[in-house]
Amino acid sequence: MDKIEAKILKIIDEHRQQIIDFAEDIYQYPELGYKETRTAGKIFELLQEITAKAEKNLAITGVKAYLKEPQQNEINLALIGELDAVSSPHHAYADKTTGACHACGHHCQLAGMIGAALALADEEIKNSLTGNVTFFAVPSEEYGEVEFKLNLKEKKLIKYGGGKSELLRIGAFNDIDIAITHHSRPGSDDVVVGDRLSNGFVSKVIRYKGRAAHAAANPHLGVNALNAAALGLNALAMQRETFQDKDMVRIHTILTKGGSLVNVIPEEVVIESLVRANNVKAIEDASKKTDRAFEAGALALGANLEIYTSPGYLPIIPRTPSRDILDVANMILPQGTIRTTRSDESSAGSSDVGDLTHVMPVLTFETGGVSGDLHSKDFKITNKDIAYIATAKIMALTAYRLLKENAEKAKNIKKDFKPSFSIEEYKKHMDQFESILKKNFSNQQNF
Repeated sequence: MDKIEAKILKIIDEHRQQIIDFAEDIYQYPELGYKETRTAGKIFELLQEITAKAEKNLAITGVKAYLKEPQQNEINLALIGELDAVSSPHHAYADKTTGACHACGHHCQLAGMIGAALALADEEIKNSLTGNVTFFAVPSEEYGEVEFKLNLKEKKLIKYGGGKSELLRIGAFNDIDIAITHHSRPGSDDVVVGDRLSNGFVSKVIRYKGRAAHAAANPHLGVNALNAAALGLNALAMQRETFQDKDMVRIHTILTKGGSLVNVIPEEVVIESLVRANNVKAIEDASKKTDRAFEAGALALGANLEIYTSPGYLPIIPRTPSRDILDVANMILPQGTIRTTRSDESSAGSSDVGDLTHVMPVLTFETGGVSGDLHSKDFKITNKDIAYIATAKIMALTAYRLLKENAEKAKNIKKDFKPSFSIEEYKKHMDQFESILKKNFSNQQNF
């Protein structure tokens, strides 16, 4: 440990209670994706005071702050925290109106990012860095409320549903060379370094339109959109045996509108769905089969059908776990349970971190200090020093190690990385998934 590293740890320890209070405040006031106005406001207010340049309202709610005045051709490292919560209405800290809750641990990321900013903003520490550090609070990592996001798209406020995807699209990541990301991890490990193969997905909004009629007196005059949807969902379930285990296909749905009154034949039914797999070819195959299944339900009942398909996230491309993050974790937690991810680990879940891995090197770590299942009412913080403070120390110390000594480590990471896409190629790839399927299986006027 050199003197700058010792000073980083000292500053974070001195601000321990401030970091915890910040995290607990965010925890108690959760907000869903693209609605994180209070959360973004608190982060912007703090970062504006201690950084050289802070921007807000990027992709609606995103906040981006540069430690130093940005310069052309400098190496730029981003520490990323996610603003949004997930819907978990039965959690003790859930918002009583929206059901939002940080049962995902995103508030831990934000605490880590803010704690790192407090340390790196010290003049001596800042001057020891070659290049820049960007503190990037990004919106809407959780891909929920698909209809709401469609509405934002129709208003031209966004084009992609995920926050990092949208920030890539608008050019907010153009000056970022390396990203450091974090997630909370329930279990016995204090720190896990590295990422794992994950699923990507496309999102769908499926809308059945039938014909209303009195459900008791004249049901024969109606076209039951709910029955059409039920058939479509059953047809989708029958596709299960056509998917290969190696592709980790997952298709899940919710019914957001199922009718108006019980004595009226349902005229309109809306389903939201995510179609996931761990490679693009399998996503495309599963997407076509999903459309086909829902078409079958509409055809059988004589209903009209619209399917809006939107690009979601790309699968994560794993990279070798960062030796610097591992060394830092062992230094700050010498008695901790620390390991790297195994090459055979994978996740059927998805994150817009996957999109970043296709265009830039991403160094990932997870911290414990939490228990219960993610996205559930049982999720809770059990050790604030691991969940919040260790996260801040790892972010700050890793940034320092990559940018000290003329930023040789950061420059080598950038030089050795081979992107799957340029940002322009990424946007073209994403846009190919955007589609609207319309089918009219009734004699009624098209909708």
